[in-house]
Amino acid sequence: MKVLIFGAGNLLLSDEGFGVHLVKYLADNYSFDDDVELYDGGTLGFMASHKLEEADRVFMVDVITTPGEPGALYRFEKDAFIGRTIPIKMSPHQLGIQEMLLLSEIRGRCPDQVTLFGVVPKSYEAGIELSPELAVRLPQLAGMIQQELQAEGIRMEARC
Repeated sequence: MKVLIFGAGNLLLSDEGFGVHLVKYLADNYSFDDDVELYDGGTLGFMASHKLEEADRVFMVDVITTPGEPGALYRFEKDAFIGRTIPIKMSPHQLGIQEMLLLSEIRGRCPDQVTLFGVVPKSYEAGIELSPELAVRLPQLAGMIQQELQAEGIRMEARC
């Protein structure tokens, strides 16, 4: 099973880059089975849909525009965001994850298993560092993804 961990966001706007920061954190601190790909999707939107469509299992990470305390972490399955049972605009990207998934779904190429981990941002100020509220979420979210992968028999080990 090919697994994709897709981090979205703009590294130049502090917390907006959370998904990309998470992919880098995972690459620096963990090793994975060969069938796991870490992908910095940045703000590519539709331009990165081929990565999604090549995978059997997808974990997406992005900031979400929803009420809540900065750093609040939410988990959604594909039906919730394609079915629009959560807010229409989850992230501040011009073309967000929902639109990318919907396009893949229409084309009949969207994987069945897609999980979105969304975090509420504190700041969109210019800068390349996460706010402290979001920085502390990196190891927590890595642990959550590790548990899910291990439950599916996929190796994700912390590097010494």
